[in-house]
Amino acid sequence: MKSKLFILPLFLTVTLFSCVSSKKFQALNTKYNDLNNSLIGAQSDLKNCRDEKSELERNKAIALAQLESQLASLKEQNDFLKKNNNSALKQLEDLSVISSSQAESIKKSLDNIGSKDAYIQTIQAAAARKDSMNMALVMNLKGAIGNLDDKDINIKVDKGVVYVDISDKLLFKTGSYSINEAAKSVLGKVAVVLKNQPDIEFMVEGHTDNVVLSGDGDLLDNWDLSVKRATTVVRLLQKQYGLNPANMAAAGRAEFRPIADNSTAAGRSANRRTRIVILPQLDQFFKLLERK
Repeated sequence: MKSKLFILPLFLTVTLFSCVSSKKFQALNTKYNDLNNSLIGAQSDLKNCRDEKSELERNKAIALAQLESQLASLKEQNDFLKKNNNSALKQLEDLSVISSSQAESIKKSLDNIGSKDAYIQTIQAAAARKDSMNMALVMNLKGAIGNLDDKDINIKVDKGVVYVDISDKLLFKTGSYSINEAAKSVLGKVAVVLKNQPDIEFMVEGHTDNVVLSGDGDLLDNWDLSVKRATTVVRLLQKQYGLNPANMAAAGRAEFRPIADNSTAAGRSANRRTRIVILPQLDQFFKLLERK
């Protein structure tokens, strides 16, 4: 009887210890899974950042190569002019008499060469500043929008112009020009970046595939649909997000500016898009060309 009384507490102690260990193990296992999920998320964010950094570095390298090519060409022209000028001066040294009008003409030619060289350097500095501003704008837009699928939204710089392409499946239902509620957050993020640059002017373009509309309702054709989608977007940016309407323009391209083959479903999906074009500030550029 005493032996049984001794065994019973021992059995209860072992059982209780096993239960406590199992709970601790489950808690540790749950904590491990949470940490592992956080690690996977962080690795994914790191990969996205590296991909964006690589793309920006590629664009920067291309822009730098173009500027270096332009600079080399301008230097060749400048060297040619200086060489000709030195040759002319050497010839003049052999002349016994130079009239005052000839001397003044030579002086003006030399001054013009110096002015041209300074003018070229000004243009180069302005072009470099413009490219830097475009790259900063692209980075701000990508940072504001976050990690959306590149198939749904694409931001790029092409020939000095910034483009933001948004897939219509993010913004509109098929054959409709009413914006989805979920899409307003995406446009809101773009609007914040644009609003922080009050001098920027941009155009919103509507694009469709080549599928002919049925003609039902108030839409006549793809021209009509593309224009109304563009005006819907600019109206939202003005009224809900407070962008200056004087800096915006709306245009419809219908199916006539495709970026993919309309003969496939994937191509038609790519062609149905809304494009925001950040317009270059030509008036400021032309001011650089005005001689003082």
